[in-house]
Amino acid sequence: MDLALDAPTRTFIEVSEVWVPENDKLVLAAGNYGSLENFASISGNESFAKGEGLPGKAWAEARPIVLKEFEGSYFKRTEAAHEAGLTSAVAIPVFDGELLNAVLVVLCADDNERTGAIEIWRDKDDALMLEDGYYGAAKHFEWVSKHTHFPRGQGLPGGVWASNTPILMRDLGSGYKFIRSDSAGKAGLTTGLGLPVPTPSGQEYVLTLLSARGTPIARRFEIWDARAAKVGKANEAVLIDGICAREGPLWNEESERRATAWQGLIGRVLGSGVPVVESKVPGLTAGYDSMVALPIHQNGELSHIVAWYV
Repeated sequence: MDLALDAPTRTFIEVSEVWVPENDKLVLAAGNYGSLENFASISGNESFAKGEGLPGKAWAEARPIVLKEFEGSYFKRTEAAHEAGLTSAVAIPVFDGELLNAVLVVLCADDNERTGAIEIWRDKDDALMLEDGYYGAAKHFEWVSKHTHFPRGQGLPGGVWASNTPILMRDLGSGYKFIRSDSAGKAGLTTGLGLPVPTPSGQEYVLTLLSARGTPIARRFEIWDARAAKVGKANEAVLIDGICAREGPLWNEESERRATAWQGLIGRVLGSGVPVVESKVPGLTAGYDSMVALPIHQNGELSHIVAWYV
């Protein structure tokens, strides 16, 4: 095994949380806080009414939200976040039709080296425009992204928009399909995951996670297809694409990988319809320390699960 892969990694995302509705409030169901024990403790005692704080705002507005500055904002844990070195956050609501199942929140730290991108694209005038994004130190790539729009089917966001499915894109710096490849290469971005974010209003959003080698969002990405058209009536999902720093390409036609409801971590997402965040659990795939798995609900069914591991 490549020893470099097992060296401590400075990741682009510092914290991942799952907030679920309970008695008209959002409460913490799971979280990975790394070494940020004080922020974890404060978060565990927190709850959010609809419209309150970042999770509550994503619930009330029924859309993904990027918050790039906590000071003077509606963010409730500003002091604790400041002490932990956290500077920005993205909230992704998980709706099943009109019903909110959960809100996934990821929080990032800012410095001169941390590079990556978490972007939210929105359909406007028959093209996808950047609603907002967090890029860390990738300032030129941020500028390019703000001045780029994607027709349906073009680039990673446009491909997700056209297919209404998650897409994994490799070699962002040299891939002709990635429209911003030149600036992506200069920023050190290597792998992109794009996925639709369904909303009750029908407004179309696409979330993209762009990972750099030096400060990765993840070192393993997976896309699972759970649509009945793909797996039949069984409550299962099949791995349709994936890439791993340790195992290489994950999908091939000879060895199909399936997950069954309530068996394993992907199975837990299948069974519950709620995101899973896990860290430091025995037997985590390929020996990784943590993982996030996010379900996508479309047309009355759980259609896909995307997962990333560090």
